[in-house]
Amino acid sequence: MHAALQALLTIAIGVGACVAYFRLSNLVLDHWLLPASGANRARNIRRANLIRPWLFLAPALLVLGLYLAYPVFETLRLSLSERLPGGGDAFVGLANYQRMLSDPKFHEALRNNLLWLVVVPALSTAFGLLAAQLTDRIAWGNLAKSLVFMPMAISFVGAAVIFRLIYDARPPGQEQIGLLNALYLALGGASPKAWLTLPLWNNFLLMVVLVWIQTGFAMVILSAALRAIPQETIEAAIIDGASPLQIFFRVKVPQIFGTIAVVWTTITVVVLKVFDVVYAMTNGEWGTQVLANYMYNKLFRASDWGVGSASAIVIMLLVTPILVWNVVNARREMRR
Repeated sequence: MHAALQALLTIAIGVGACVAYFRLSNLVLDHWLLPASGANRARNIRRANLIRPWLFLAPALLVLGLYLAYPVFETLRLSLSERLPGGGDAFVGLANYQRMLSDPKFHEALRNNLLWLVVVPALSTAFGLLAAQLTDRIAWGNLAKSLVFMPMAISFVGAAVIFRLIYDARPPGQEQIGLLNALYLALGGASPKAWLTLPLWNNFLLMVVLVWIQTGFAMVILSAALRAIPQETIEAAIIDGASPLQIFFRVKVPQIFGTIAVVWTTITVVVLKVFDVVYAMTNGEWGTQVLANYMYNKLFRASDWGVGSASAIVIMLLVTPILVWNVVNARREMRR
């Protein structure tokens, strides 16, 4: 079957099944289980209205349980088990975590992830805030915002391929197709450099890809927050003689600090799970390993399900507090 036809057929079946489920479940509830007739009519209607939301939530809860809750518990079980040569597995307690903690590659991945956490959310949020402020002050601001946001439409792998070409290095004497090496040689560099193999610097070159993508996300959210600032506060600051920089840092930024924190933590979650960029550009070689790529290599390359599952649990434990904080903060903002 042609891929396009298969996609259309899948959509038609999926939508049709959803419509049929909701129609049938409401029919069963209203006409068979709790009919809106007879002596108990009022009580049945009240009970049906309490049950009906759960009918709508049931498919989502089923999917979440199947594709989220079950994998979490199964991953936790695998992290405490070891596969036996003849099949099956045996409980080994925290042995997989001990092996993971003694692996130098895990320490490298953890160290690099911490470096990414320091650099990427800070730069993405700062550039997004700067773009949001500046694009609101120019006539062609909407076009500028579109250009800044455009990388968000590119997949992480696609962005990694683009930047891999930018960092490309050919042997001396050959024409350089990599933009960075072309500029380096034009500015007087002695010979082309294999940028992705340079220790430490290659990590920052990989971070550039994620900053380039996430700046557009930060800009859109922060631009909306800046526009929601009461104009009276800005006018009062102007009357008091505040300079544009003082208005920005002492009037605008404090009023949108909650939004800045949400953007920062959202990008932090993306950084903790970063995989595509590293896998497509270096696969963790030359000192660029990160936790998600480490997990992938252990699970699918080394077939070490115990250590791979343990590293997945570590990633989940690092991400969960940030997600909880975001949810709590969002609910607090909604109550205001």
